[in-house]
Amino acid sequence: MECPCGSGSTLETCCMPFLKGKQVPTTAEALMRSRYTAYVLANAKYLIETTHPSLRHLYSKKSILQWASENQWVRLEIVSVFDLRIVFRAYFKDPSGQQQQHYEDSTFEMLGGRLYYVSGIFEE
Repeated sequence: MECPCGSGSTLETCCMPFLKGKQVPTTAEALMRSRYTAYVLANAKYLIETTHPSLRHLYSKKSILQWASENQWVRLEIVSVFDLRIVFRAYFKDPSGQQQQHYEDSTFEMLGGRLYYVSGIFEE
């Protein structure tokens, strides 16, 4: 199966090692791609674990699972990569079947040798 992140690699060789905890992403882009795949697979545990520890309390596993599950994820488009900042669009169909896109300018931080998602600026 092709990886949902759009890398062109298989899921098993691309994002799955990260989602299973066998490897850790070494670039912000790899972390972003694996987080998108986690949304596709409704893996809230990974999404919370890859959020900066000081910010995890702001996220609910239940709300992540709801948003991840109620939408049909179509594709990820990386717009630009600036070291610890990734701009992307995630295309999806909402629960009514309408095409939507989530645009985000995301910031990541290295902490204790691991990368974490910190925040995003969203476009309506």
